[in-house]
Amino acid sequence: MTAVDRSLLDFAVDLTLRAGRLAAERFMNGVGPVSVKQDGSEVTEVDLMVEDLMRTALATYAPDDEIYGEEAGTSTGSSGRRWVIDPIDGTTYFARRVPLFQNVLAFEDEHGPAVSVINRPMSNELIYAGRGHGCWQLLAGNETRRQVRVGSRRTLGGAGTQTGNPATWSDELLLALHRKVFLMGYTGGVTDLVTDRVDAVVVAGFPMGYEDLAPLPVLVEEAGGKVTDLSGGPVLTGDGTVLATNESLHGAFLDVVRDLPRSRDWRALQEH
Repeated sequence: MTAVDRSLLDFAVDLTLRAGRLAAERFMNGVGPVSVKQDGSEVTEVDLMVEDLMRTALATYAPDDEIYGEEAGTSTGSSGRRWVIDPIDGTTYFARRVPLFQNVLAFEDEHGPAVSVINRPMSNELIYAGRGHGCWQLLAGNETRRQVRVGSRRTLGGAGTQTGNPATWSDELLLALHRKVFLMGYTGGVTDLVTDRVDAVVVAGFPMGYEDLAPLPVLVEEAGGKVTDLSGGPVLTGDGTVLATNESLHGAFLDVVRDLPRSRDWRALQEH
C-alpha cells in the first residue's frame, strides 16, 4: 500500500474546516432560499457558496487535478487525480435548521481512494483518514488528534445499526434487519461507526450519489472496518447501497441482506 502524502492530507483537513466555518456561519444567520433539483433533492445557496470556496482553493492548490462537486459537476484535469466535494451533506437537515449536516471532501489518485475528510461543524468534530495514515478525530478547541477505530463487536444480535433512507427500503429488508439488530436513525453515519459509537451503517432505497460514496473506503478501512454495497461488492462501483461495519460482523450482515430486494418505489413516496 502506498501512503498518501501527508501535506496533501493536511491541506484537505484545513480546507474542509474552512468550508465548515462558512456553512456554520450561514446556518446561524439564515440559510436563504431552498430549491429542488431535478432528482428531487434540495439545494440552498449555501451549498453553492461552500462548493465554490472549495473549488477555488483546490484549483489553486492542484490546478491539474479533476474536481467533481455535487452541485457544479466536473471540472476536467490532466493529472489523473480527482477531488470529490459534497459541500453540505444533509442539505435537508441544513435547510430546516437541524444541525446534523456535514462537509465532505475526498481525494483519489492513481492508487485509488486516498483521502477522506468529514467535518461536522455544528458538533465541532472532524473525522479524517489518509491511506497509510490511519483514521483520526479532531475536536474543536483540542489540538490533540485522537486515532479512532471501529468497535470489536462479534455478535449480530442487537448490533447498533444506523439506517440511511429507511422510508425507501423494501419491507423485506426493513423487517429482516429489525428482527436481528437494533435499528437507529441516521445521524453521523460512518463518522459514528469509525468512532465506535455504532456497530454498523446500512444505506438502501434511494441510491447514494458518488459524492456520498467517495469518502467511505479510506475512512472505514483506515479505521479497521469493511465497507461494500449490500451485495458485498465494491461500494464505489455498486448499486448505491452501503454496508459498513467491522470485519467480524460484515459477513453476518451480508447473510441477512444480500438476496433481499433493496427498495420500494421511492418516487411514488415523493408524489404524496
